Amino acid sequence: MDIEHILIAGGGLAGATAAKTLRSEGFQGRITVACAEDEQPYLRPPLSKEFLLGKAAEDTVPVLAAGWYRENDVELLLGEAVTAADPAAHTVHMSSGAELQYSKLLIATGAQPRRIPLPGSDLAGVMTFRTFNDSRRLKEELAHGGRNVVMVGSGWIGMELAAAASGYGNTVTLLGLEEVPLSTAIGPELGGFFRSLHEKHGVQFRLPASAAEIAGVGGKASAVVTNSGEVLPADLVVVAVGVVPDTALAEAAGLDLRNGIVVDASLRTSSPDVFAAGDVANALHPFTGEHHRSEHWSNALNGGKVAAKAMLGQDAVLDVVPYFYTDQFEVSMEYWGYPTLSAGSIPVIRGSMEEDSFLAFWLRDGAVVAAMSVNQQRVQKPIKALISGRIPVDVDRLADPAVPLDQLLPGT
Repeated sequence: MDIEHILIAGGGLAGATAAKTLRSEGFQGRITVACAEDEQPYLRPPLSKEFLLGKAAEDTVPVLAAGWYRENDVELLLGEAVTAADPAAHTVHMSSGAELQYSKLLIATGAQPRRIPLPGSDLAGVMTFRTFNDSRRLKEELAHGGRNVVMVGSGWIGMELAAAASGYGNTVTLLGLEEVPLSTAIGPELGGFFRSLHEKHGVQFRLPASAAEIAGVGGKASAVVTNSGEVLPADLVVVAVGVVPDTALAEAAGLDLRNGIVVDASLRTSSPDVFAAGDVANALHPFTGEHHRSEHWSNALNGGKVAAKAMLGQDAVLDVVPYFYTDQFEVSMEYWGYPTLSAGSIPVIRGSMEEDSFLAFWLRDGAVVAAMSVNQQRVQKPIKALISGRIPVDVDRLADPAVPLDQLLPGT
């Protein structure tokens, strides 16, 4: 090949960050970023938070300024997806019909909303939530208030969308398969905290319950019928039951798959010169020795950096402590750590759940493996140090707000 060409399949945070890192690390070859959507790469967290709530303008959502790609000689293909890849020939086929050759390929195709075979799901007023356009549409639907909104799904996105819908003055009912929302992620005690928060703001729950049918009038949704037969009035139905990794390209290319694209700690796939990052990648994490697939922005951000450096032959691994955050009503929450290690552990609470200001810690073998912060400031650094250092802690001191977190670290 006359010139090195790194092709990035996917126009999200991982892909854009990879392109930026390639240039900042001195790569002078050709870079192409293929975006299936007619949008330049954008951040997803604001779609269910600041942008949806009208607190952030559209121009704050893109990962990079509009002129960055041109100024840094990065070819940005909008509305054009990579539809097939031949790793042996180092070629890809594009949705436009073009064929491109590459020296390295990064698959950052993300994930797609999980869909459920629900009668009436094709009615007007029924939607899933994933893209910038989904957020624009939902904002328009909610902004004037006074509507009956049924949210199907009690995970993080469902809860954030319920909070936004309620904040605009709509009547919100949320369905979920768990007895307590978010309990699979953070346990029943802390899931109960978020349920109480929502109920305080008027959100109604039907748990555990599922949607059996969406009824309609004149081709538009009018109600959701639950599995118990209850009929919930609905002007708008949002199905937010998780996502599935978009592995169609990887599968056709013959890559190893298991809950996403299987990659090593440097994000290399089973095929030479092919890498994967972001929601679609099931990466080996050096801390746990296990593969993890994360759907949070921190993973995409750091994965894009690691993949870029690894494609350049640098010794880079994705070893950061996993992180995500949520904003719901007056609560701002941050989470660090490893859910697979914290599973079954009863959290140690530091502070007051009643006053909406506390920390929660999950321990394994005497060390903190995950932590959650609710309306607390300046705690990220010591929490990450506790987790990454596998530091044994005294539970009584950990739970005592009078003991600074820094004093739980060695040498302090």
